[in-house]
Amino acid sequence: MAPAPTPSSTHRRRLAPLMRRTWYSINQTFRRRIAHAKLTPDQFIVLRWLTEGDPRGTTVNELCVLMSSDPNTMAVLIRRMKQMGLVTRHGDETDGRILRIRLTAKGRRAFAGLRHIALDLQTEILSVLPAGERNEFLDSLEQVSEKCRALLDASLKNSQSCRG
Repeated sequence: MAPAPTPSSTHRRRLAPLMRRTWYSINQTFRRRIAHAKLTPDQFIVLRWLTEGDPRGTTVNELCVLMSSDPNTMAVLIRRMKQMGLVTRHGDETDGRILRIRLTAKGRRAFAGLRHIALDLQTEILSVLPAGERNEFLDSLEQVSEKCRALLDASLKNSQSCRG
């Protein structure tokens, strides 16, 4: 009887299973490492984008693009973070119809307290690559991500034009 195929032997050169397994493993490992903070990986990523983003705040739509998420999921995530005191919502100074999400002091402290865990995990993961190849790998991964987004955008445009 032949041994059962392992993920590495059957999916070695298949992009989607590799990406899915990679994302899932990173997400679950990070989830466990920050569980003490009562935050999810997605909440941490929102804190990161808000920390690195426009000091005036970021819109839900901008967060959707940055996180590759949909507006309903993002709205629920932001609502929970607001209830936790991590973020606030404010009207835009120039256009009151636009709501901007901003970090609170508690949100800044939460991010600062967990940032080293995220950086350590990234360092651990990338340690499988020679140091000189790590930035090139991340650049290539970014190019793959951008191509996937472009294909999705084109697919969405095509499906909308077929209905109209």
